[in-house]
Amino acid sequence: MTEAVLYDCKDGLAHITLNRPDARNALNSVMCEALVAATRRAREDGARCVLVQAMGSVFCAGADLKERQGMGDDAIRARRLKAFAAYEAVEHLPMPAIAVVEGPAVGSGVEIAAACDFIIATPSATFRTPEALWGTVGATQRLPRIIGKRLAKDLMFTGRALSAEEAREAGLVARVVAPEALAACLTEITTTILKAPPAAMALAKRCVDEGLERDSRGALATEILAIEESLAAAEWRKRMQGFA
Repeated sequence: MTEAVLYDCKDGLAHITLNRPDARNALNSVMCEALVAATRRAREDGARCVLVQAMGSVFCAGADLKERQGMGDDAIRARRLKAFAAYEAVEHLPMPAIAVVEGPAVGSGVEIAAACDFIIATPSATFRTPEALWGTVGATQRLPRIIGKRLAKDLMFTGRALSAEEAREAGLVARVVAPEALAACLTEITTTILKAPPAAMALAKRCVDEGLERDSRGALATEILAIEESLAAAEWRKRMQGFA
C-alpha cells in the first residue's frame, strides 16, 4: 500500500510530500494521520526547514469525498477533527515551513498550504474553497486572516479559483516562480534558512504568529521575551563577530 505522505530529512531540510496522485492527493483519514506523524518526525529529526509539496499535477483536491460515503455523523465529525489536527500540526511547526504549490489546491489543500509560513507557487497553481457550495463548512478561519474576509467570502460563496498571481496579490502566495526556475528558487531559500541560527528562526516565527493574535502591548511583550531568550543564548554575539 502506497504511503499517503512521504517524509525525508537530510542536512536539516525536511520534505513532506502528499502522495496520493491517483486520487488527486485528496485528503483522507490516513493522510491526516500521516501529516501529523511527518511533522512529529521533523521535530524529532531537528529539521531547520520544511518543504510541503505534492506528487502529481494537483497539490490537493480537497477532502476525499469517496471516503465519506456511508459515514454516519459521528464518523464525519471524527474525520473533520483529524483534518484540523493535521493543519495545526503543520502550522505549529517551530521551524520555517514552506508550501510548494504547482497545481490546484482546493479546500483542504488551501488549508494545508495556508498553514505553512509562506507559499511558493508556479503559474499553474490555483486556490479554491467551495465547501459552502457543497453543503458543508470549511476554510472559514485561517484563510480570512490571510486574505481578508471579503475576498475569502467571495471565494466561499462563488467557488471561483484564485490564480497564482491573484493569490500573490492577495497575500496568500509569497512568490510566483516559473517551473524551470523553481528548483533554483527553493535551493536559494532553503540554503539561506539553513545557514541562519535555528533558534532565531523559531523565535521570529513565534513572535509573528503569536503577536498577530494579541493586541499591540501583548505583541510587544512577546517580542521582548524573545529578545531576552536570544540574549541568553548569545548566538547573536557570534554572528556579530563574524560581521566584524
